[in-house]
Amino acid sequence: MKTKAAVLWGLNEKWEIEEVELDSPKEGEVLVKMVASGLCHSDEHLVTGDIPIPFPVVGGHEGAGIIAGVGPGVTEVQEGDPVVLSFLPACGRCSYCARGKTYLCDLGGAIVLGPQLDGTYRFHSRGQNLGQMCVLGTFSEYTVVPMASVVKVDGGVPLDKAALVGCGVTTGYGSAVRTGETRPGDTVVVMGVGGLGVNAVQGARIAGARHIIAVDPVEFKRDKAREFGATHTAASADDAWELVSELTWGRLADVCVLTTDVAEGEYVGQALSLVGKGGRVVVTAVGHPESMTVNASLFELTLYEKQIRGSLFGSSNPQHDIVSLLNLYRTGQLKLDELITREYALEDINQGYADMRDGLNIRGLIRF
Repeated sequence: MKTKAAVLWGLNEKWEIEEVELDSPKEGEVLVKMVASGLCHSDEHLVTGDIPIPFPVVGGHEGAGIIAGVGPGVTEVQEGDPVVLSFLPACGRCSYCARGKTYLCDLGGAIVLGPQLDGTYRFHSRGQNLGQMCVLGTFSEYTVVPMASVVKVDGGVPLDKAALVGCGVTTGYGSAVRTGETRPGDTVVVMGVGGLGVNAVQGARIAGARHIIAVDPVEFKRDKAREFGATHTAASADDAWELVSELTWGRLADVCVLTTDVAEGEYVGQALSLVGKGGRVVVTAVGHPESMTVNASLFELTLYEKQIRGSLFGSSNPQHDIVSLLNLYRTGQLKLDELITREYALEDINQGYADMRDGLNIRGLIRF
């Protein structure tokens, strides 16, 4: 079949909207009619090369839609079922899945390779095979994905909002709650309050944090962070240190979540300076692949037992946690509607990313 999709043909190029050919789903795969896709920063990393992936590629890894067809052997869903797509496939059988760490599933190694899990391609254009971001490719009216990436959800949940739980909401929330282990009464700092960081703020609020300090140079984002639960804001890490020191009588924060646009080595050092004894620094932002240096006080790391923790998908298990977060939304505890600053047509995707880079959006959304 033919479908309209946003394709990236090379580094630092624009997304090109074109009609592409899409194959039928194979064994263990499904065809999804997309309802909405979030404009997540990770797809911008494809443009800049911070997430290396073979080109050309159909972008998009945060989305929701309706099952429009199933391949051989698929029994878990049927046509018409509403689904959220998880950017991390989970087989349920490998060692990590067996230990309840499906976010580290061995299938996750395929998400930046381009082809489907069997090594073949479903999208084609200009005589070439097209890869799929995270084996999804949600920047397309239709896409074919593995069942390992599909989470069936309640039909009463609006899919344009549920789309955001496929990546940004779950990653941000989990960074504070799961990786960071925020507890009631904690002081939490979130560095960078865009699409991930603002959900780390939400997670800290829901977990019962006493002080939540949102750090961002953009005033609009600091103001929005207050709507999601930030008790205080700061424009820089230095300003945040003064504030956190005063709020905690010098003990500093329990958790600092790093959700900046890119994880620079100096940011890790700043985050470590913001947490006190036993404090946990959660690095969720993606760093440059070639960057090998982190500025940090090793003296404090040892003597104060501070910790640096990497966080993938907020240490979340998609089949359980996506549904769980949607239940929090339905009970009014988790804000999703308010996350969407602006909606775009697929043809306006480059404008959507320009708005993101200019600090105008918390989350842009493509509605199909």
